[in-house]
Amino acid sequence: MLHTLTARELHDKFCSGELSATEITAYFLDRIESHNESLGAFVTILRERALEKAAELDQKRERGDKLGKLAGIPIALKDNMNVEGVTTTCSSQFLTNFTAPYDATITKLIENEDGIIVGKTNLDEFAMGSSTENSSLFPTLNPWNLKCSPGGSSGGSAAAVAARLVPLALGSDTGGSIRQPASLCGITGYKPTYGRVSRYGLVAFGSSLDQIGPLATNTQDAALLMEVIGRHCDRDSTSIPEGPENYLEKMAERQDLKGMKFGIPNSFLEKLTGKPRETFDQAIEKMKELGAEFVDVDLSLLKYAIAIYYILATAEASTNLARFDGIRYGVRSANAETLDQIYDLSKEEGFGPEVKRRIMLGTYVLSAGYKDAYYKKAQKVRTLMIEQFEKAFEKCDLIVMPTSPASNFELGSIKDPLQMYLEDIYTVGSNLVGSPTISIPCGFLESDKPFGLQFVGPQKQDTLVFQAASVFENATDYHNAHPTE
Repeated sequence: MLHTLTARELHDKFCSGELSATEITAYFLDRIESHNESLGAFVTILRERALEKAAELDQKRERGDKLGKLAGIPIALKDNMNVEGVTTTCSSQFLTNFTAPYDATITKLIENEDGIIVGKTNLDEFAMGSSTENSSLFPTLNPWNLKCSPGGSSGGSAAAVAARLVPLALGSDTGGSIRQPASLCGITGYKPTYGRVSRYGLVAFGSSLDQIGPLATNTQDAALLMEVIGRHCDRDSTSIPEGPENYLEKMAERQDLKGMKFGIPNSFLEKLTGKPRETFDQAIEKMKELGAEFVDVDLSLLKYAIAIYYILATAEASTNLARFDGIRYGVRSANAETLDQIYDLSKEEGFGPEVKRRIMLGTYVLSAGYKDAYYKKAQKVRTLMIEQFEKAFEKCDLIVMPTSPASNFELGSIKDPLQMYLEDIYTVGSNLVGSPTISIPCGFLESDKPFGLQFVGPQKQDTLVFQAASVFENATDYHNAHPTE
């Protein structure tokens, strides 16, 4: 039952000689292959590559060489991150012919620390969606209830971790795409400070919003992966000039929440009612028992967050996706006869409906006559939002709120795109202001409907966010719950 072990426990058993890397890797690969058909979590399974890396790692241990922090741990990557020689599809028909010519920075960092990449996970096409129903390959299902969505866009990674197909996975978070599926799948999801993790080798959606982060069954494992990937990268111009942090060591220093103040944006949470509100309030009471103090903070501008996000994110997406034209990247249309037809038909046939919708919206808000009215105004409100968060953090150490307004929902039940966008109402603010934010399980709305709690910190205060989340996790048992086999 290796899948019941945490990533750190697997690492320790490998380093002690109790288990070989080959045994661990083969076990999880077999588990992936036996469950993936029903779950749809993985786009690509890298069996031969992973077993080859595991055999090399076993030899490294036998030689007595120093072992990396991730030695013996199987890890999955969202399929918008490059692994050299492996297809990067972004779950789009348009990129089914694209083989990555180089490794992403996070790929190199993981393998330099002896992590074993076992596969690439499903996502909403080009990371555009909140349910993983927008994958042009196949939908991913929630392990807690196979009729429901795991959330998105990192739904494949979240489902893989929740089903214990891997102990660790990476996702990308543009407006909540790590944290929202983590909440809906009952696991931990972390979006670092913007620039903390290199985006080199990540297929861009919204360049001023995208951030890579870990999904895990617990905060300790997420922190372990962050210690490896959270460092400066010369190939990413937005990478902050900070060295790696010792998250695990600093998390162990705090045993309670005494002396910490948490802000609650009560006016913004007015529409949170029923069981979600009750579950959130119970989490607050638990935090009070742990010594936390609470203050009300004004984050009234968050009511505009969805509108601002979908102006800025789509504008950046329309620019980033312009390169996919059937010539430089993407499957070229077989029906095209002229250059213009190659451009037009390749995009028309290659992109799915949600991607087209966002490209059109982004092109519109950047067009002559509308750029000032929409794009520039949205940037100004974003600046005001950053200032409002800074004022809030003058009154408190961290901000706490729900991750999502509800839990997992049935596939196909949300047909209105605007209603789907509101699934991210509590998460997009962190991306707009660049704050580190973690989602951890804090209860269940029903037996198969996990519910998540978010801790939001000031920029670069990633350690503080992990400390608070770890204390809450240690005082509860929600992270130990997992779907039945």
